[in-house]
Formats: sequence, structure tokens, C-alpha cells
Amino acid sequence: MATIQPFPAMRPRPELAARICELPYDVMSSAEAREMAAGNHLSFLHVSKPEIDLPPEMDLCDPRVYAKGQENFTKLIQEGSIKLDPQPCFYLYRQVMGQHSQTGLVAAASCEDYLNNVIKKHELTRPDKEDDRVRHIETLNSQTGPVFLTYRAQPTLDELVRQKSIEPPSIDFTARDGVRHTSWVISDPASIRFIESEFARIPFVYIADGHHRSAAAARVYQSRKGDGQSGFFLSVIFPDNQMQILPYNRVLKDLNNQGASRLLEKLEEIFLIRRPGAAAPMRRHELGFYLEKQWHTLHFRPQFEATTDPLEKLDVTLLQKHVLGPLFGIDDPRTSKRIHFAGGIRGTAELENLVNSGEYACAFSMFPTSIEDLMGIADAGGIMPPKSTWFEPKLRDAMFCHMI
Repeated sequence: MATIQPFPAMRPRPELAARICELPYDVMSSAEAREMAAGNHLSFLHVSKPEIDLPPEMDLCDPRVYAKGQENFTKLIQEGSIKLDPQPCFYLYRQVMGQHSQTGLVAAASCEDYLNNVIKKHELTRPDKEDDRVRHIETLNSQTGPVFLTYRAQPTLDELVRQKSIEPPSIDFTARDGVRHTSWVISDPASIRFIESEFARIPFVYIADGHHRSAAAARVYQSRKGDGQSGFFLSVIFPDNQMQILPYNRVLKDLNNQGASRLLEKLEEIFLIRRPGAAAPMRRHELGFYLEKQWHTLHFRPQFEATTDPLEKLDVTLLQKHVLGPLFGIDDPRTSKRIHFAGGIRGTAELENLVNSGEYACAFSMFPTSIEDLMGIADAGGIMPPKSTWFEPKLRDAMFCHMI
């Protein structure tokens, strides 16, 4: 059963939150981060991507990068821009993006649950990325970016969230991208006990986003042998029925030494093709394909859909198995330099721009993977293909920090 606990969060002063809180470190390049933080010394990018304050040629894993992050983090604390709450609390964190709203519980999740698979994974991690997050946590003695978790919705918890979110919020701002971020503090003992007991009845929670952060937290816990608060990691836990998954699209550098007409002939053996087609697919097992300034709608032929295996029936799996590998020669999308992944937040116009620029040859727009698929694959102990899901909106760093 899931073990969570309240914790005293390091949080921004409400009037400064809009200037401090930033997108996660891993959704932007260093150059983009420099531009975003320009002229704003409070931006948390100075902590989460501290290379922006150092020469551009410096190695991102240089110890001076992590030391700069610690320096900037300490400065925010010393000047009172972010403050540690006086007692352990749970928190609510609501995000509103357009017509979509999601409210999660901010809590410290158990590293033991992660190691024992009570917290279930669906992605492989890269050692170099884990190492980076371990060094960041160790240097700052804090987890500054939350792990995005989900669980099968429980009416009792839904009702508590509804009641608590009627109260005046502690922080409420709208970021530059139009996403509204609101938080509430849950400090009364009765509510804390209720939340802990309700989660103790939930058999599993699932990582939606943040596999490297959680893996790094578990490594720090093991190296510190549970000292301090290292046995728990910062998380925001959302009910599954509030999750929004956008597609994760594929853009290819070349046609693998075959002409466009020959490629389309081969695709005809795998898909029913409609020309002209739509940029965005409307249903499962349907894809958009952009080639030579034209969209085609591709629908997998029935024989390719005939499986009950939750992993094998994913569109990203079918595309890799029947198209990217055999037709394009991309056998390992994790390492191939001939494939680029574009998060759905950028839209299909981004795919058109990349192909029309001549830098890429063609693009596939995907139908989003469902949260039910994600949990089903995790329950079965499966690993999803790389870049299967893109969750929006992204959790803001610095809304909550967990000191360990």
C-alpha cells in the first residue's frame, strides 16, 4: 500500500511566485533557459539550470555548475524569496490550462515504495541523467522538482480536495504561457491523518513523469542510508481521471535511401491511406504523416491491430515495430540521430516547419497514449517505448521544494 507523508515545504513568497516558479529543467535547452531567465534574478532556472550563469562552453556536468545552483538556491533562501514552512503539511496544487483543470496532492512519497514497486514505473532511465539529478539533489540537499504521480481516483479523496480547494489559496498566479497555478496548505491534523489513511488503502501509484528524479531520489536514500528526510521524495499525485496526455510526435531526418513514391507504396501494405489527410489523428491506431508538404491520414490495417497485449497494441509500438525499424532503419530510437521527438504542446505546425525547412524529410503525428494504457503496462511490468507520453500542463519547479 502507498505510504506518503506531510513535509515542511520550501515555498515562494506569494507575491513573487510568478517570477520565481519555472518549467522543469528538462523541457528546454540551456539557450532557451538563458533567454527565459534574462533580466529576472529570481527565476528558478538559475537553480535548476545553473549553467545559464556560467560560460556557454562549460560542461553541464562540471562541479561548478552544481555549485552555482547551490549558490543561487541559498541566495533565494537568505533574501527571503523562498521560505520553509514551520511544520509538516500536505498541499494541493491546481493547474488550469485552457479548458483543462487538474488538482493534485503534494506529498513526500516513499523511496522504499519506489524500490519495492508500490510506485510503478513504465520507462527505462539513462544512467547519465540519473547521475545529473543525484548530483543536483546532493549539492542542494533538496529536491526542487516534483515527480508527477497518478493513482486510480478515489471518491473520498476527491471530496476532500473539493472541500479544501474552496478555501482561500496560499499562492495563485498565471504564468507567461497562460497556465494558472494555485496552491493550498493542508495543516490541520485531522485532514493529514485522513489523507495518510486513505492512501494507505491505495495499492499502487504510478509515475507519470519524473522517472529520473525518482530514481535519483532512491539512490540518494540508499547512499545516505535513510538519514534525514532522504527516505522520501517530492511528488504531486493526481487522480487518473484528471490526467491530460498529449501526443509525442516523430520527425525523421531522411527516407532511408528510398524515394517518396516507393515509401508510400510500402506504407500502403501497413496502412489504409487517405490523401489528402488530416494533420492530427482523431482515434487510436490512426496517424498523420507529413511528406512533401502534404498530410496523409494513415490507419493501421486490421491485422496489425489484432493483439490483446497492452504494450504491443500501443501506436508508438506499432509504428516502431512495423515502420521505423523495417522501413527507416531506426532500430533503436533511444540512440538514433535520425529521429527527433516533438512534444504535442508544440502542435502539428511544428512538424510542418521542421520538414519544410529541409532539415527533416517527413513526420508522423500520433494519437495520444491513454492513462489506462500507461497503468495497464506498468501493472504488467512492461516498459513503454521511449517518448510515448507528453503530459501537460507541466509542474512548475519551486512551487514546492523538499529539503532532505
